Amino acid sequence: MTIDWANFTPGTALAGGVLLGFAAVLLLVLNGRIAGISGVVGGLLQHGAAGDKAWRLAFVLGIVAAPLLYQTFAALPEISIEADWATLVVAGLLVGFGSRHGSGCTSGHGVCGLSRLSPRSLVATLSFMATGFATVYVVRHLLG
Repeated sequence: MTIDWANFTPGTALAGGVLLGFAAVLLLVLNGRIAGISGVVGGLLQHGAAGDKAWRLAFVLGIVAAPLLYQTFAALPEISIEADWATLVVAGLLVGFGSRHGSGCTSGHGVCGLSRLSPRSLVATLSFMATGFATVYVVRHLLG
């Protein structure tokens, strides 16, 4: 995946960040829940109260519906993934394992936890980022 820096618009990136932050605040204030994707989806897959599953399903459906709604007004950006299916599957499993092992993902810790000044989320986010940086360096510069 590459970023088209010539067409990067900080305004839309800022608007997306504001919308994400607003949605996370609304979920916390109105529902008392953290907008961590791994926790939301994990709760859908566990046994629990129907009311608990309803908001989780609505949250996930909103994430899926948003780009579909967006494409009715504008073209979606072209996506180019430079990896084979095996690599994607292994990467997905590692991310899933890591988010369960770390008690959350980048959205839960990085967006919601850091905004609440959680020391645990700071350590988790720094670990996510350092691991990501190291992985890209190894794959692109040492192995590639």
